[in-house]
Amino acid sequence: MKYSKFVTPIIEIAMEAGRIIMEYYGKDSGVTIKSDKSPVTKADVAANEHIVKKLKSLAQEIPVIAEESVNKSSAETGNVFWLVDPLDGTKSFIKGTGEFTVNIALVDNGVPVLGVVFVPVTDEIFYTGQDGHAYSRQGSEPAEIISVRKTPKSGLVVVASGVHRTKETDDYISHLPDITGFSVASIVPASSSLKFCLLAGGEADVYPRFGPTMEWDTAAGNAVLLAAGGRVENIDGSIFTYGKHAFKNGNFIAWGTRPDVIRH
Repeated sequence: MKYSKFVTPIIEIAMEAGRIIMEYYGKDSGVTIKSDKSPVTKADVAANEHIVKKLKSLAQEIPVIAEESVNKSSAETGNVFWLVDPLDGTKSFIKGTGEFTVNIALVDNGVPVLGVVFVPVTDEIFYTGQDGHAYSRQGSEPAEIISVRKTPKSGLVVVASGVHRTKETDDYISHLPDITGFSVASIVPASSSLKFCLLAGGEADVYPRFGPTMEWDTAAGNAVLLAAGGRVENIDGSIFTYGKHAFKNGNFIAWGTRPDVIRH
């Protein structure tokens, strides 16, 4: 694997950032509102500073695009760059639900080739391994290879945003039986990059996202899902890529094992 030398360091960096975040968790974290109306806390900023500093030390030649420090209007990346969300799920962090993550991804020619998603509250980590497989590990337990599952005969488990679920999302879910030939068995709400990790770990089958996201929200989870055998598509079925204008994502569908899709 071309970038295998970065796997262990970025796991360590993500976990260090998680420990920084936990120093603020459940305390007065100094919530302010950014120009895009989203909240930011002292934990976001502190974790962001730590990750950016460490990544620049790790590979000075690779640009770092991080949520709390990038100038989206002028940032230049080249073909290879880091995408960082130091605290994905800030609203969940503020509410104290525990459903927030540290996301670090490496993008090469539009494809997220390495990714780490760390869950500070549970000490669980999902990542792309040096061998190209997807792995998960909790605490001091041994790491295990994870992979997507075949769609069960009992029907699709759909994972959807617990905060940003739209009417378009519900409409798409209602049409999944016609689109895939499988019934919908259940809909699981989840926050942050955990939605991708549920697919990668074989606990869910599809994650439709209609609504605004940024590339640093999705790149790490996307990398893990790809390594686990899954796929992320634009609505027209084309491959979802990175390095778009202002790092803004369009609508997308993430699949575990993608059924044959009849497009209408």
